[in-house]
Amino acid sequence: MTRTARLKAFAKLNLGLRVLYRRPDKYHELRTVFQTISLADELTVAFTPARTTSITIEGTPEIPDNLVGRAALLVLHALQIEADVRFELKKQIPSGAGLGGGSSDAAAVLLALPALAGKKIDSGQIADLAARLGSDVPFFLRGGTALGLGRGEELYPLPDRPAKFVLLVTPDVHSSTADAYRDLSETLTLVPLQNKLNSFQQEVWQPGKGVSVNDFEEVVFARHPELRRIKSKLQRMGSDTASMTGSGSAVFGIFRDRGALLRAQKSFTKEKSFAISFLSRPQYEFAFRRALKLHTKGDQWPPLSRYAR
Repeated sequence: MTRTARLKAFAKLNLGLRVLYRRPDKYHELRTVFQTISLADELTVAFTPARTTSITIEGTPEIPDNLVGRAALLVLHALQIEADVRFELKKQIPSGAGLGGGSSDAAAVLLALPALAGKKIDSGQIADLAARLGSDVPFFLRGGTALGLGRGEELYPLPDRPAKFVLLVTPDVHSSTADAYRDLSETLTLVPLQNKLNSFQQEVWQPGKGVSVNDFEEVVFARHPELRRIKSKLQRMGSDTASMTGSGSAVFGIFRDRGALLRAQKSFTKEKSFAISFLSRPQYEFAFRRALKLHTKGDQWPPLSRYAR
């Protein structure tokens, strides 16, 4: 019997991102605030028990080494089952823009597939699978607003911030994360570590008191000056805060009202732009509960399959 669900996999912003130092394991120590937003991919999942496992992903564009397929294989292995799993992925989140689209798609698979398979899986197991897929994936298991430490995988829920009027501008620019880290590593000692921590703490505990700082901006803007121009334009058009998310290339501006946002959006005629809002943790979880309501029971998180024994 085939069981299906249609899910939304929501994007994220980094509301400030500080890179502290390069660790002995070659990763960088980060401080960031993650925030889910209303922009989302659409993912349809069809699960059918089978004697051998088959994973099919349809949709545009075709993505090499798609995290959706990797997440499905990890779940099936963890549940010790074989199945024919078919996905239809409709991308709305621009790829390579620092919005976490691939990570969000993967997290949606981790949350939905056990419910469709009729198997129990606890939050610790899912968190372990998420960490194996990428440092952003664990955040998308709960969404909302969260403090990210380490590589971003160490998470602490923060009070949800009120819904904002946000204009997201996504130019046709590919910002290489590897290049961004390499360029930034050469400048990490220029700003004292304690100064970075102090300014980041102020932004976390007094949101709106200061400008969100993203350490990647200086080096990414040097490679892609058009991103600096987009940020400056958002500021001229009245945004309270304008910043790049992740290592780019998307830039967002937060406005006081929808009218100001729409006026700013009209001025971006060459770039793709989206009028979006923040998505709270309850809203994020409700979207998954609603998408999986035919296959789940109770109010547990992660969602509990009604077919599980």
